Amino acid sequence: MKLHSVRVHPSSENLPREDQLAWKIAEVAADPVAVTPEVTEMVINRLIDNASVATASLTRGPAIAARAQAEDHPYEPGSTVFGIAGRFGPEWAAWANGVAVRELDYHDTFLAAEYSHPGDNIPPILAVAQQAGCTGADLVRGIATGYEIQVDLVKAISLHAHKIDHVAHLGPSAAAGIGTMLHLSPEVIFQSIGQALHTTTATRQSRKGEISTWKAYAPAFAGKMAIEAVDRAMRGQTSPTPIYEGEDGVIAWLLDGVDAHYEVPLPEAGEAKRGILDTYTKEHSAEYQAQAWIDLARKLHNEYPDLAADTIASVVIHTSHHTHFVIGSGANDPQKYDPTASRETLDHSIPYIFTVALQDGEWHHERSYAPERAGRPDTVALWNRVTTTEDAEWTRRYHSNDPAEKAFGGRVVITRTDGTSIVDQIAVADAHPLGARPFVREHYIAKFRALAAGILDAVEIERFLELVQRLPELTANELGGLTVTAKPGLLGAGPKGLF
Repeated sequence: MKLHSVRVHPSSENLPREDQLAWKIAEVAADPVAVTPEVTEMVINRLIDNASVATASLTRGPAIAARAQAEDHPYEPGSTVFGIAGRFGPEWAAWANGVAVRELDYHDTFLAAEYSHPGDNIPPILAVAQQAGCTGADLVRGIATGYEIQVDLVKAISLHAHKIDHVAHLGPSAAAGIGTMLHLSPEVIFQSIGQALHTTTATRQSRKGEISTWKAYAPAFAGKMAIEAVDRAMRGQTSPTPIYEGEDGVIAWLLDGVDAHYEVPLPEAGEAKRGILDTYTKEHSAEYQAQAWIDLARKLHNEYPDLAADTIASVVIHTSHHTHFVIGSGANDPQKYDPTASRETLDHSIPYIFTVALQDGEWHHERSYAPERAGRPDTVALWNRVTTTEDAEWTRRYHSNDPAEKAFGGRVVITRTDGTSIVDQIAVADAHPLGARPFVREHYIAKFRALAAGILDAVEIERFLELVQRLPELTANELGGLTVTAKPGLLGAGPKGLF
């Protein structure tokens, strides 16, 4: 990897294109380096993972509405949409599939200077692959690039510190991945990246307070914008330049300002794109920083069967800055303690999640969020006795660049009403590569089977699993099968809008 120095340049300096971050990303995307076998295997895993969580969300409101919008845009050759037959405009297919993948907050994650769900790259890249007649091998290359660029940007440039939503890194990464897959020139990819970034910067209010259904749409919008940016660039259209470094660019006015300086790691020419191997997926349907806490809570549930709500005086979770201030009591969001809050809000509330997992000894993507579950009196009483606090050591470990040290958990102190305490800690989720039960292919398949049960016919489940595991050898025609069709009669017509 090579570190690239990135800072703001006044227009008078006329920063050469070759020195701009967007151009350097484009060069990485255009590099024809081979994809390694382990990266290919992980790409397959994440395609299975995305299909799992998308299938589980097919009957949920945001997925229904987004799918209905796609259905109003049929197109040939077009792209497929999870749940239904037919072909649709690739930008709309990416939109519908992106919402379905994101809706349950149940797919992969990478956390560093910024936060991200790199699997959000897959819907737009796959949609373009189907529209453009790409092969499975092409798709693998595109997804490897999408993950690489997003991971590299996330390692170097914080967006949330300036209340910019993390999908601002997704537009450029998806555009780069599409460029790799289509074998586009650096010039075209460069213009695509600039337009994709310019159109996908938004505030983090989508993840603050009463979180709305837009949370699922935000990455889908970035993917849709990336596709449209590539289309315009292929037609010879240009982008704002320099998009990152310009005196009126993203860094100067949305991020760290005119005195900013970043060191962005990118693969050197001929170096394999391995970023996907740094990412991790979810065993539980909740914000990633909640994963380890769910595992610890269910462990404590089993170890202390007498730990009822009325025996607990307080629960204090000592954790990282991010966990405390974004999904903990440090956010100062009263909605995180509201039993009538939306599901999107509850899955960003560590006090709620830890309470329910401790009481139930499990976490389920539907049961654990049900209104009747959230409103249970003993749950509400205990929930209001759960707080978080920042611990400097856990914050340091959260930001560590050493994979063996990087952690997303912390220490919990449960004080009983009799004055005794239970103290335990966890560094990473059980499913993390360094966790108690790291996810491997069999776990991805098991997750798919579990989430598809009752939604897909058994024959459809097996068809998809057989096909996706042959990904590198798939022909363009076979690539159209990388979708799923729900059981007959399960999915009705969606709501109508303008179209």
